[in-house]
Parts: sequence; C-alpha cells; structure tokens
Amino acid sequence: MSGEEGTERAGPGRPMPEDHAAARIKLEREVRGWSTVKLAEEMAAAGHPINQSAIWRIESGKPRRRVNLDEALGFCQVFDITMQDLTGPPGELATPRIRELAQTYVQMTLEYRQLRAAIDRNQMHLHEIQMELDAYGDKGPEQRGQVDELLRLEERAAMRNLHPSQARRRNQGQPPADEQPAVAPPTALRTPRNP
Repeated sequence: MSGEEGTERAGPGRPMPEDHAAARIKLEREVRGWSTVKLAEEMAAAGHPINQSAIWRIESGKPRRRVNLDEALGFCQVFDITMQDLTGPPGELATPRIRELAQTYVQMTLEYRQLRAAIDRNQMHLHEIQMELDAYGDKGPEQRGQVDELLRLEERAAMRNLHPSQARRRNQGQPPADEQPAVAPPTALRTPRNP
C-alpha cells in the first residue's frame, strides 16, 4: 500500500485496534531505543520493507497512516509479539514510569547475569589454583609450610593496599568487623595434617 493510499484510508472511522497498533509500535520502538530509521532497517531485514517516514506517519501522523497486514506481521516478527499484543490496548505499558521500570529491570537482570557468570568463572579458577597448591603442599611438611607462608605474605601485601585504617587494624592483629580475609588458604592447607 502506498503512503497516499494509507493516508486516504486513515480517518476517524477506522477500527480501534489500528490505534492500538500505532501506539504499540511506538512503544516497542522506544523501549528498544530504536529510531524510526532503525525500525525500518529491522523490518527490511525481516522481509517486510517499510520506510521510516511511513513508520513516523503510523505513530504520529495527523491523521495516522494505517498499517496493512504485511506490515503488521512484520512488526510482530521484529518485536517478537503476537498479533493480539500488537492490536490490543497498550494499557499501563504505555505509561512512562512503567516503561522506565521495565527497562531498568531488564538492564539490571542482564548485569546480574554477567556478574554471576564472572563469579562462577572466578570460583572455577580459584578451585583450580587451590588444587595445584594442595598438590604442592601434599609433597611434604616443608612444601606445605612454603605455601602457608606465601599465602600469609600475599595476604599482608593485599591488606596494605586497602584503606589505611583497615590496614592499621590488621597490623594490630584485629580483623575489621564483618570482613573475611582477602585470601583464604586452600582447604587442604587450613588444618595441619599428621605425616
């Protein structure tokens, strides 16, 4: 459908779902931070070409341009929503506060997953190091003593790099409240073993 046909068919007598679709298209585009140009590119990539000025006229034209079936299917595909979602009333989704909350929630969830993955990688690496230190310590009391001493030296060096008041407390033999040691010795080396 050309832009002229869309404009001719737009008007006060058009069905309410088309107004809902226009509002939902704008909402979905803005939630993703896309411009009308970016949305036009995504539509073309999905096999439903539409130019950015047509998207603007659908969202904000006076009167709004109508959406044909091929375009509606394309918007559903690009936004990963159903036709019912596209044509249903946007309701509370359209309020700026709800959009802001949804965006923040998704952003923080992604950050949490990235941090969680980094923690998991860190734990795996620590476990590998611990196994190597344990294997070295298992060779005899001298090696175990070397590892224990190295861990103490490294921990002291790490403590000196912390806040001066915290380091001063540690130097006096008092760990700061609610704080665990920066370096925990490997489990096999924490308790002395009988030879």
